[in-house]
Amino acid sequence: MPDSTLPAAPGRWRTVDILTCAVLAVAFGVVFWAWNFVWAGMEPVLKFLPPLAGVLYGLWLIPAVLAPLIVRRAGAGVLTEALAATVSALLGSFWGVFVVYQGLIQGLGGELAFAAGRYRRYDTAIAAASGALAALFATLFDVFVYYPNYDLWTYQVPYVAFAMVSGALVAGLGSKALVKAMLPTGVLDRFPAGRERARI
Repeated sequence: MPDSTLPAAPGRWRTVDILTCAVLAVAFGVVFWAWNFVWAGMEPVLKFLPPLAGVLYGLWLIPAVLAPLIVRRAGAGVLTEALAATVSALLGSFWGVFVVYQGLIQGLGGELAFAAGRYRRYDTAIAAASGALAALFATLFDVFVYYPNYDLWTYQVPYVAFAMVSGALVAGLGSKALVKAMLPTGVLDRFPAGRERARI
């Protein structure tokens, strides 16, 4: 059987699935809140190439990839990313309620990769694609809401491209590495992802 390719998980959500998504959301919501300050602090540093700020995006997208890799339920990425964004907003996000909308959009983008694999593929390529798509959706939102008057070729396109690379590497490959690191501990044994433990 190919790596990380398993029969589709049952559609019914279990209590442990919901709780796991909620715990991930709260943890990453706090991380998101802290990362907002990193983003703000890096803006002056990146004035020589403003679109390069997109490389910071990947961390904000991790729940959209990590939750589906662990729980393997349709909608896990949307749920966890949106909840994490909501926690961030409640803690005091610079962008207010807009981060909740953006969390939903990011989660939907990341979810598309798993949906394209019919929720049967959870390999490295799917994880990377999920991170890249989450970044694409997120930065298109940014471009239309925050940067509509910025130049297309000198800012908007490079910004989206940098973010997609960050999404693929940090959120995609990073989430895959986190799952792999957790497998030997046994904490994922109650999830479909835990079935990979013997194969890694």
